[in-house]
Amino acid sequence: MSATPPNRLRFLRVQAGPRALAHLRAHGLRAQDIDAVPGAAGGPKGLGLARLDEYLFTQWLPSGAGARGAKARIDLIGASIGAWRFAAVCKGQDEKTARLSLRAFATAYSEQKYPKRVDADFVSAYARDLIDSLFRGHEAALLANPLYRLHVLAVRGKGLLMREARGRTHGGFALAALANAAGRPQLARFMDRVWFHAAGEGDSSSSGIGFPGDWDRFHTHHVPLTPENFGDALIASGSIPLVLKGVPNIAGAPPGTYWDGGIIDYHLHLPYPRASGLVLYPHFTHRIVPGWLDKALPWRKARGAWLDNVVLISPSREYLARLPLKKLPDRGDFKRFVDDYEGRLDNWRFAMNESERLAAEFIALTESEALQACIEPLT
Repeated sequence: MSATPPNRLRFLRVQAGPRALAHLRAHGLRAQDIDAVPGAAGGPKGLGLARLDEYLFTQWLPSGAGARGAKARIDLIGASIGAWRFAAVCKGQDEKTARLSLRAFATAYSEQKYPKRVDADFVSAYARDLIDSLFRGHEAALLANPLYRLHVLAVRGKGLLMREARGRTHGGFALAALANAAGRPQLARFMDRVWFHAAGEGDSSSSGIGFPGDWDRFHTHHVPLTPENFGDALIASGSIPLVLKGVPNIAGAPPGTYWDGGIIDYHLHLPYPRASGLVLYPHFTHRIVPGWLDKALPWRKARGAWLDNVVLISPSREYLARLPLKKLPDRGDFKRFVDDYEGRLDNWRFAMNESERLAAEFIALTESEALQACIEPLT
């Protein structure tokens, strides 16, 4: 890993909420203080953090396990690709197997290949095969990971979106988008949040981080993750409306059709101060957008008390300028490189390998008071 200049951060932008910033100034950034890690929806953008993920989850966070003592497992909370990344983390039971699992996930995801004309049935079947190839047969061990507890977010349709049908689904999501534009709370008329969680230690009903009940306008269903519903929950969490099929009637969950968790929780603006420790958030961008439908609404930015204990780390503008297209991989690349599969793959592999620089600078950050002084307030 390359050396980092001692007095500034080049490749990472690091922001912290008020309580987190005070804690970092007093104690530095320590693995033992992390209680939870969110993983945003965002499709291929997750590949842009590949080597940083490997370092965080296979070396740095496990290094604090001894100091954590009897504290609970670290909660990994993901929507869409965030949930898929974290499932790969939990599949590994030690540093070597976790690294291999993350590499296998990144390889399988990056090597997706589609014909020019596809429909939702084709993409859903492809996604199902991908998830099965990575996780089938490993569900029980994954959910009982000794260091990490997995949480998977999805949404459950209501009204027109209760079941999927041609015309009905298009109309339902069009109305949902209009309602969301009028006000984010209006989206709750069309869908509920569904929080699938691995069981707490010694308690099959515990959701771990302590987010039971409702905390915003969206009704939240809390559903234990089991080997029986694991695959459906993971597919549902990434089922982008009209791109993939919704997942009907997931075992252990209320009846209905389930869709991408990012629709409500795109960048996971959640009541993090319910966790007693810090929340480390490796993210694609410095901005936290509440819901997927808020992307085009720049005034919809997460702020306030829920960010109090959050440490947000994201690629800097200087880092992004090093990438071939000056951005992380994204879903638009499937169309951009529709006639150049190898070209897309080369770009994505470059971005994954280049993220070694993010990992190297994170290491320097944890060891340098000068770099810790570069942490910005998250407001």
